[in-house]
Order: sequence, then structure tokens, then C-alpha cells
Amino acid sequence: MAVNGNPTVRRRRLGAELRRLRLARGLTSTQVAEHLLISQPKVSHLENGRRAISPRDVRDLCGLYDVTDQQVVDSLMEMATESNRQGWWVAYGEVPHAVYIGLETAAASVRSYEPLVIPGLLQTPAYAAAVIAETIPLAAEEQIAVRLGVRLGRQSRAHHPARPFRLGVVLDESALRRVVGSREIMREQLDHLNRLGEQPHITVQVLPYSAGAHPGVCGQFSILDFPDTATAATVYLERFTSDLYLEKRSDVRHYGAMFDHLRSRALSPEHTRTFITRAAQGLPDTAPPSGRP
Repeated sequence: MAVNGNPTVRRRRLGAELRRLRLARGLTSTQVAEHLLISQPKVSHLENGRRAISPRDVRDLCGLYDVTDQQVVDSLMEMATESNRQGWWVAYGEVPHAVYIGLETAAASVRSYEPLVIPGLLQTPAYAAAVIAETIPLAAEEQIAVRLGVRLGRQSRAHHPARPFRLGVVLDESALRRVVGSREIMREQLDHLNRLGEQPHITVQVLPYSAGAHPGVCGQFSILDFPDTATAATVYLERFTSDLYLEKRSDVRHYGAMFDHLRSRALSPEHTRTFITRAAQGLPDTAPPSGRP
């Protein structure tokens, strides 16, 4: 049973396998919870990879599901042990979007639509710090520093010369026009974006205002694909207080079609670089004062 070595992906893969075994046994999550004297939400959290699971829990569940092949039981228990290992981001303490970071670290490719700001994987340190400080009300300096450290840590995978993943980004024109931090920070960011867009594993396209209404008006989304075919592709929808992960094939297919539509409406990568250069040249001299239009 080959699975990705990333702890987040292992946890989700293990949960999916346990769900499959439960359904094959004809049991509901409520029945499992009653038998093991645990809550039904805990069963759901274990199956969707949101909660750590111990080898002992796996052994008990395998017994309930009549799994008699000891090799399968041992393999699942090993997955439980591996899934409880910590990812690099844990060194920063409690960080937001930890599940997504684990998935992104394991992904073979990411396709992302962003309507408002430059995506984190493509941000300069100064732009990232400004985004974090300006989007979190009353953010403490320590909180900003932690989030910035995690964000820059994520970038090491995207820009690693030996093993980068494929990154395809469609940006709404608003992300280029919105001055974050200062004119100087924004100019540096746009120049940086153009340099990254020249790399063979990164594709950046801009969706100009002239494209009119499009499927992306509903908001940001990312699609993560994994090298291990046993791990389901995942659609990620980021929200301020909670995130949403979609793994149903119909949902992934729907968002994949949306991304393809946005990409076809967007400028080509070559025209995008020209567009970004002109946007940098046309930046206003000063950003509006905080709290004023």
C-alpha cells in the first residue's frame, strides 16, 4: 500500500481507507462511535484526516471491520504512526491553514485562481509582510513574523531547482492594481512576478477587466494534484475563519473546468508579462491613507 510520505497526506489517505472498510462492513459512523464509546464527530474527523489517529485506534477499527489480513492491519497501523509525524511547519507552532500547507507540500501540481492579491507562493517578503499585516486586524508583530516565516518556507518547494512542482496561476487584474504596502513594494512584487513567470514550471496569466464576467467571480480556489494516484485531487477554498476541502470527483472536475475556462479567457503568459510590466509602470505615486477610499 504505497502512499505519500507527507504526514498530512498519509492521514487523509488512511482516513479514506478506514471509511472504505467501514462502508464495506455496512456500518454507519454513528454505529462505529457507539461500539468504540467515542463521539460520532471523532469518527468523521478521523475519516477526513482532520484528526490524528493512533495505531491502537486503527487496530480497534480493523477488528470492528473484520479485517483478518494481518499484513493489511500492520500497514494501516504503520500509516497511523507515520501520519503523526510532524511537518516542517509545526516548528512555527499553531499556524493557520496547516492542513493545506501539508497538502501543498506533497502536491505534484497546483492550479490556482486568485482575484484579489498575488498568491503566497509568488509573493516577495515585503509584499507578504504587508498583506499579512493589513489583512489581520490588530495583528501582533510576533503573529506577523510567524505567518511570514511559514509563507516563505512554503516557497522553498515551489522554487526548488531540483524538485519544483508545477504551478499554474490565473490572476485577476485587480491583484495587480491593488497597491499593497507601498508603491515601491508593489513595483518590486510585479517585477518578481514577471521573473517567476519565465520559469518553465511556473505559468502566470492575467485575466483583464475586459474579460467581463467569468466563473472566478465567486472567489479564490486552488486545485492540488498528487503524484500518488491513491491520493485524491483536492479543491481548496480558503476562508477567513475556516477552510473547505472538496475531494469528490464531480467537484474536482467542476473546478478543473472552471480553471480551464479562466485560463482560456486570460492573456497568454507572454502577453501577461507585458501587461504586468505596464501595470508596474502605471502604479500611482502614493497609496491611499489607511482606512480611506
